[in-house]
Amino acid sequence: MKRQPTIEWQVCGTCNYDCSYCIQSKVYRTGHPTPEQVEQFLQFFAGLPKRFEIKMTGGEPFAFRGFMDRIVPGLIERTPHTISVLTNLSAPLSLIERFATLTQGRLGVVSASLHLEFTSPESFVEKAVLLRAKMDPRSHLTINTVLVPGRLSAVLAARDIVEQAGLKLFPQIMKIDGGTASYSNEDQAMIASLVGEKPTPDRANMAPSYKGKLCYAGVDYLVLLQNGDGWSCRTARRFKQGFLGNVFAGTLKQWESASPCPYNICPCTVPANRGMIEGISAAQRKYQQEHEDSDEKELPDATLIPLSRLQVGDFRA
Repeated sequence: MKRQPTIEWQVCGTCNYDCSYCIQSKVYRTGHPTPEQVEQFLQFFAGLPKRFEIKMTGGEPFAFRGFMDRIVPGLIERTPHTISVLTNLSAPLSLIERFATLTQGRLGVVSASLHLEFTSPESFVEKAVLLRAKMDPRSHLTINTVLVPGRLSAVLAARDIVEQAGLKLFPQIMKIDGGTASYSNEDQAMIASLVGEKPTPDRANMAPSYKGKLCYAGVDYLVLLQNGDGWSCRTARRFKQGFLGNVFAGTLKQWESASPCPYNICPCTVPANRGMIEGISAAQRKYQQEHEDSDEKELPDATLIPLSRLQVGDFRA
């Protein structure tokens, strides 16, 4: 399968959770773009020369009023791109169901994060099951959770509840200070039970090293922040490398060719699962099959829905 061009877009810093293990420092978990900046983002996405998957993150996207009032409808009306989202699934069910309705035919992945510091697995799974029933049938729902040292018994119990509902748990090794957390022998045994033997990037996030492998980050994958800055990947940004320019300044430009990865870990599985890493098979997803030849074909206007058909409210924080 070809690479799936992907932009991870931090649509806001605002978050209604304050997880002790959050990989983002608190200074980045505030704020959101203005209505004028949202318009600039939409113009940028509309001008891209090929179809991308726009995976929206935060903060918590649903905690920003503009996400459902302007961003999602704008992407649907004005672009042909696939829409994905990373969410803690804490939004009211009515809002989540509206998202599922608006994104029919355009939804890629909903990555739902189970944060046991703020919710129970029972209530989370109940909402996830309702969402799955409303989502586009070609889209993919994943339930992810961070493996916090000393708390893995609770994760094992949560996995049973997730699997009993016909869902799968996607465990993520905890990342700290540019590396990974340390685990006791007891924790390591539970991690082995959770992730299985030699887990692939579509099974668990083990923060592996792809150092030296050819990577298309910066070419067909990039990270876009709420301030308009673009970076080749998350790790590059941490080291203040891989800056691609700024959307608002009109300077953002992707690289023209791949380069060997220079970093010791890859904290995010999106590049690997979208085919960006040499020798790593992309995850097989139904939503990608329709658009595998999107690089060669003219982007179809028929996929665009007039904004008049989308019932949206006023833009407010």
